[in-house]
Amino acid sequence: MANVADLKTKTDDELSTELNNLKREQFNLRFQAATNQLEKPSRVREVRRSIAQIMTLQGERARAAK
Repeated sequence: MANVADLKTKTDDELSTELNNLKREQFNLRFQAATNQLEKPSRVREVRRSIAQIMTLQGERARAAK
């Protein structure tokens, strides 16, 4: 899971790239869960929270830019 302080130092492009990677991983984890091949169930929660942190940070930056 990414640290919030680390996320705040990243640029908007880096955050978008990280968000896309996490969403792709989330899709793969859901697929593994559906086929009972999930090795680490806690990773689903970590990815979901990381996605939320990035989206929150992007929203804060968008509001600050206005």
